[in-house]
Amino acid sequence: MDDALVRAGRALRLAVLIALALLFLIPFYLLLRNGLSTERDITSPEWTFFPHELRWDNVHELFADTSVPFARSLLNSALIAVATTLGTLLLASLAGYGLARIPYRHADKVFYGILGTLLIPAAVTFVPSFVLVSSLGWISTLRGLIVPTLFSAFACFVFRQYFLGFPRELEDAAQVDGLGYWRTYWLIVVPNARPVFAAVGTIVFLGAWNSFLWPLVIGQDQSAWTVQVALSSFTTAQVIRLHELFVAAAVSILPLLVVFLVFQRWIVTGVERSGID
Repeated sequence: MDDALVRAGRALRLAVLIALALLFLIPFYLLLRNGLSTERDITSPEWTFFPHELRWDNVHELFADTSVPFARSLLNSALIAVATTLGTLLLASLAGYGLARIPYRHADKVFYGILGTLLIPAAVTFVPSFVLVSSLGWISTLRGLIVPTLFSAFACFVFRQYFLGFPRELEDAAQVDGLGYWRTYWLIVVPNARPVFAAVGTIVFLGAWNSFLWPLVIGQDQSAWTVQVALSSFTTAQVIRLHELFVAAAVSILPLLVVFLVFQRWIVTGVERSGID
């Protein structure tokens, strides 16, 4: 009797997991289904599980469309996301390590000041940031899209929490060998902090790739468009190209899926080791 209940419980859990997985996959199915359909199939009141004709030419049409430089937008998003991720990891980890390990009587005050910036709505700092970037002549440049977003107070907080629990014995051994704070950070701390680096890096990469408002305002020229800005251009007051929009959305999420699938286990591990409750 007990074995039957156990098997029934397992079967029920499996059924629930399958149902949830199918619900999770519905948006991806819609992207592929509509991306390989004609405008008529997409807007038809009669729904079909698959379109009458799979139009693989939609992919070629997307990249051949001269009105929307989608390939350039993909490249821009990749450059911005990678540069933002690397810059944030470097700056936030250095700040977090300094606040956690370097003796300084005002370290707590600096840390609380950094945390205080998380309470400031992004809308409050948006206009001053735009004025500053504009005065520097960085409109429609990668510098204007990357530099203002390099430092993250949240990432700094995560690194500080992690480094507070980092084994001091390793750092003491490095100091005995004559290493200072800088070399200890590079040679001892960073190689042993890969989980938190991977977790924070994944979160920052996803956020940078999906950013829309800042690239929309700063990237005023088509050469500086990102993927999200390019996606918004397929549906305007003048033109609606649904098949290109869906196939472009499907293409744009591929890098995110790859990054998430590769680093998903590090996200949980890194957050757990950072000491966040």
